[in-house]
Amino acid sequence: MSAAPSPADRERARERARQEAGELSAEGVRRIALTWVDNAGITRSKALPTGRLARAARWGVGMSPVFDVYLVDDSATTSPHIGGPDGDLRLFPDLDRLTSLSGQPGWAWAPVDRYDQEGVPHPGCQRLFARRMARRAADRGLELRMGFETEWVVTRGDTAGAGLRYPTGGPAYGMTRLVELSEYVGDLLDALVAQRVEVLQIHPEYAPGQFEVSVSPADPVGAADLAVLVRETVRAVSVRHGLATSFAPTVEPGTVGNGGHLHLSVWRDGINLCRDGDGPCGMSSVAEGFLAGVLRALPALLAIGAPSPASYLRLEPSRWAGVFQCWGPENREAAIRFVPGAPDDPAGANAEVKCFDSAGNPYLVTGAVIAAGLDGVDAGLALPPPVTGDPVHAERVPRLPMSLPEALRHFEESDVLREALGEALFGAVAAVRRAEVALFAGAGPEHIAAATRWRY
Repeated sequence: MSAAPSPADRERARERARQEAGELSAEGVRRIALTWVDNAGITRSKALPTGRLARAARWGVGMSPVFDVYLVDDSATTSPHIGGPDGDLRLFPDLDRLTSLSGQPGWAWAPVDRYDQEGVPHPGCQRLFARRMARRAADRGLELRMGFETEWVVTRGDTAGAGLRYPTGGPAYGMTRLVELSEYVGDLLDALVAQRVEVLQIHPEYAPGQFEVSVSPADPVGAADLAVLVRETVRAVSVRHGLATSFAPTVEPGTVGNGGHLHLSVWRDGINLCRDGDGPCGMSSVAEGFLAGVLRALPALLAIGAPSPASYLRLEPSRWAGVFQCWGPENREAAIRFVPGAPDDPAGANAEVKCFDSAGNPYLVTGAVIAAGLDGVDAGLALPPPVTGDPVHAERVPRLPMSLPEALRHFEESDVLREALGEALFGAVAAVRRAEVALFAGAGPEHIAAATRWRY
């Protein structure tokens, strides 16, 4: 468990927040949104006037711990350690991430860490979990650099009634979409740049009305923060253009869905261990062990990174969704695609976990992947032979879980994830998964897609 900040630390935070609030007010920022992501993958928030930031930095903002057992439809379940109407937590904004929102003029944003009333770290705080796993890697001399791809489908803003109306009819990956929506895409890029988000690329994707944006890698907590910031910026700019956005794993059943792929690389002393080594594709033994640990744990990790019943409508073969438990260099059908990178680019080599989507809490995803990878390093695991071509045609390549109940069974049997998450967070995640399985029991693909389409 992370150590609680001391009263002196909180006083220093209050003084800094007072200065930050003054600068924001001078820029015309009058309101600040504080966000956390629950175990159902929903970004929840509280907002406060800018003038209250210093008080929030010192004493926090109250919220109920019951949000840790909320479901995608805003109903709630309970778990052995978390649930019910009792208790209170304090939300403390991370001032290092405080950002003036170009997509929402007059607003700023900060993610929060959650503590109890006595200042003890909340055992269910997903962001503190991600930080704890990053520290566990650092204790071994390892640094993880991570980044999420954000995919979404944009439709006409009126989402009522039957059928979705797309604002562009351009082909997959086609320039037509950028021409027809050039002002929208341009405003989105401008907003991200103004928020100091380094965009690597943005492009039309495969499904109707679908786009993807990739940003520079960061530390594990920072990568999860960026996933939240990018998504809410996309949403805000879309609203201003009269458009609606769906980040759901499945927008329309039978079509390619939205992924939330995670890129990662393993570093030590400023050296990328995913290249210039003696292992497969130039990996070092440490990077190979890390990826082998992730690969081994993928059936359980799906309950974290593909956590919705809608996720399994997306996870279909031959759609670049990574539904087979294998890896391969530049293989977009493998669950883990290894990217060797350009020979003269030391930061280019990385791995992409393709079976995840944006229903996953990004803090849980980064933390759980680190836990699984470090387990592989500690065990000295080696990767199996790589798979080339579509694994659907390969022999003896296992399929990843095809349903949330199957993934949940693997999750509940994972001692690695149970130990890393701790009983309170592990139990809350499992409870939410079981409740959402029950919520959608017997539902068909159309119902599941419609019920989750606008939730994430």
